[in-house]
Amino acid sequence: MKKTILNQFVGFFLILFTPFLSVAQNQSACQPSNSEASIRQFAGVQKKMEDLVNLGIPGVVAGVKTGEGTWYSAAGFSRLEDLTPMNSCNLQYLQSISKTFLAASILILKDQGKIDLDRPVFDYLPTELASWILKSDQMTVRMLLNHTSGIPEYNYLPEYITVLLQDPEHDFTPLDYMELIKGKEPDFEPGSRYSYRNSGYVLLALMMDHLTGDHAKFIRENIFERLGLKSTFYQESPDYLEKSALVDGYWDRYSNGILENSSYLQKQNVKKMVGDDGLVTTAADGIRFLEALLSGELISQESLAEMKTWVNDSKGTPQYGLGLDLTTLGGKQAIGHSGGGLGAGSQLYYFPEQKTYIFLAINLATVTGSPIHKKAEVVVNELYLEILKGGI
Repeated sequence: MKKTILNQFVGFFLILFTPFLSVAQNQSACQPSNSEASIRQFAGVQKKMEDLVNLGIPGVVAGVKTGEGTWYSAAGFSRLEDLTPMNSCNLQYLQSISKTFLAASILILKDQGKIDLDRPVFDYLPTELASWILKSDQMTVRMLLNHTSGIPEYNYLPEYITVLLQDPEHDFTPLDYMELIKGKEPDFEPGSRYSYRNSGYVLLALMMDHLTGDHAKFIRENIFERLGLKSTFYQESPDYLEKSALVDGYWDRYSNGILENSSYLQKQNVKKMVGDDGLVTTAADGIRFLEALLSGELISQESLAEMKTWVNDSKGTPQYGLGLDLTTLGGKQAIGHSGGGLGAGSQLYYFPEQKTYIFLAINLATVTGSPIHKKAEVVVNELYLEILKGGI
C-alpha cells in the first residue's frame, strides 16, 4: 500500500497512549555500536524520534549512512502492551518499498536479455491472464513499472476492502487481485499519463512467475542472497511473517487518537500481497539494498539510468521512474520509495547532494487518518533537516 511518511480482530488491546511513557535510545547489540562522534552528531535526530513517540507513535527506527560512517537508532516500543522497546534490529514492514525490489529484479531480467521493457506485457503473460487485462497488448512493461499503463486499481475497490476488513483470513491469491479488475477498461490510454497503480506491480509479479517460475524466489536469490541481506524476508514460506523480531503494528481505527493493535490484520494483509508489497527488513538491510541498487552493483548503468528516467505528474513535476520515486524531504531532493499500511509506515531514500542514505520506519498505520499524523509530519520534516545538516 502507498504512501506517506505517516499517512478482528482477535484479542486486540485498546491503548490510550499516554505521553509520559518511558522513551530511551534503544541501541541494539545486533548492529555495530554507533561511534561517539555519530551519537553526538545525531543527538538532535534522536530527540526528534523521541518527540514522535511523545506525540503518540508507538515506535520509530532510523538508519543513516554517509561516506563517513553509519548511525542506527530507535525510540519507543515495538509492542505497547508489554512496553517492549523498539530497537534498530526489529524487522519493519516495507509496504510499497517492495516495488523497488520487484523493479530491480525486472531490470536484472532485462540485463539478462529476457525482457524488453518496451514490449507489451501481453507477450510475457499466460494467455488466459493476458485476456483478463484489457489493452494488455498496449501496456508495456515500462508503463507498468512507471505507473503510466492506466491499469485499473484493485486496492480501492469496495469488493476488496470489504473482504479485507470483514474477513481478514480470506485467502487472497495474486490472481484474485487480477480477477477484481478482469474485463475493466483502463482508466486512461496506456502511456498517456502518470497515475500510481498497485495493480500494475501485481501483474508484473505474475509476469515474473511466468518467466522464472517463482518471482519471490528470483528476488531472494538475485537480491537478498547476492547482497547478503540476512534480515530481509519475502514469501519464503506461508508463515514468513511469524518472526519475533517483527514489530507489532497499530492503527487509529476511529481517527480519535486511540490506538489499537492491528498486527493480526496487518500480517494477514501483507503476507498475501505480491509485487506491490510484502517485504520486511531491518534499517541496515534496507540501506544496503538501496546503496547497491544506486551504485550499479545489482544492475547495469544503462538499466539504472532507465530506472531514474522520471515521468511527470499532472502538475508537470517529475515524479516516478521504474520502481523509484523522486521527491523532496527536509528541503532536499531524494530518490527512493516510501510505503504505508494498516500498521506501519516506512521510507528509504538517497539524497544525492548530501550523498546520504536514510531509512525511517514507524509501527503506526499511515493509510488511515489520525490526529497524531498532522503534528508528526512536522516533526518528521524536522528530523530530516537534522540528519541532512551535516555528515558523520
